[in-house]
Amino acid sequence: MKAVRPLLPLVWTLFFLVPAAYLVAILVELVYEVPLAEGSFRFEREWAGLLIFGALLVLLSRGWVQHRSRPRLRISRAHQLAQGQAGLRIWLAHSTTGMRVTALTLMAIALMGPQSIHARDSAEVEGIDIVLTLDMSLSMQAADIQPNRFEATQHVVEDFVSRRPNDRIGAVVFGRDAYTLMPLTTDKEALRGVIRDLRLELIDGRGTAIGNALGVSLNRLRRSEAESKIVILLTDGDSNAGNVTPDQAAELATTMGVQVYTILMGESDRARVGRGQGLVGQIWDVGEFPINPELLRGIAERTGGRFYSVNDRSALIHSFHEILDQLERSEMEDPGRVYGELFGAFVWPALALLLLELLLGTFVLRRWP
Repeated sequence: MKAVRPLLPLVWTLFFLVPAAYLVAILVELVYEVPLAEGSFRFEREWAGLLIFGALLVLLSRGWVQHRSRPRLRISRAHQLAQGQAGLRIWLAHSTTGMRVTALTLMAIALMGPQSIHARDSAEVEGIDIVLTLDMSLSMQAADIQPNRFEATQHVVEDFVSRRPNDRIGAVVFGRDAYTLMPLTTDKEALRGVIRDLRLELIDGRGTAIGNALGVSLNRLRRSEAESKIVILLTDGDSNAGNVTPDQAAELATTMGVQVYTILMGESDRARVGRGQGLVGQIWDVGEFPINPELLRGIAERTGGRFYSVNDRSALIHSFHEILDQLERSEMEDPGRVYGELFGAFVWPALALLLLELLLGTFVLRRWP
């Protein structure tokens, strides 16, 4: 009997844990309408599973440590007392430990954020496939558009992305060469994040490869089935780098049915550039940045797009709105996924066990000094 009693908390934990698991399964299927045989699950915060070790510590503390550290009184003829039949209260004494450990385990699982995952029925949503092609050449640090051309582009483009919930949008950056920043996606937060983190020094900005930039952008649209496919090209210079000419890229865009809207940042070959902070404030210099509005206008007209020349942020914002007002929308399937919160199926049994523990300890297992 003495050898069995330290294991009673573990026995009671298993006694309550197994029915609690069945109760959770019933709640998931009936209340939350998630068939366990078909649904998929995930935990939003898997790291919270470390809290389960807290429940194990409670079990260890009450089941073994407290039993060993409990004060004892040595009396004669104690073996005759041990031969007596243990009453119900003796066996129930450790049930509160089982209830608490089971409740803490369920609470820890609830904090992990259990969710059901369902494939949403395919829905037809209206949208446009758009590739934003952003110039990251060193001339984009010119400050004729405040705070400078590149930062103004970042702010306006980030706001534009947040206002297009149904469009698939990708991004390409270019300087001396062109690179895919993000393929076509509906994850606007991810796209805004990578655009927000861009810095001019991330790629070689000692050139402006407009042809290569359009080529990479068109490659992002190659498998698009949308009726409206557009490229918005933002640049402030003439094409002076790359192995694809703008004319070749424009011809390919025409063949693919992609409209290219071009936006020229700045209206002059000369612009102010910040060179650092001096004793009396910002030090400015004037740089030579050749522009080629005829090239950008020709690309836009050839592909069925439109050319814009902007010299401030408000004009840049207006150009984006005007572009989108002209576009046709196309229907695309967007199956997506739906996440259902299941934490309640774990919280309610845990609260029930804690209440039962409180009632049992107060009325049945109450100890008197």
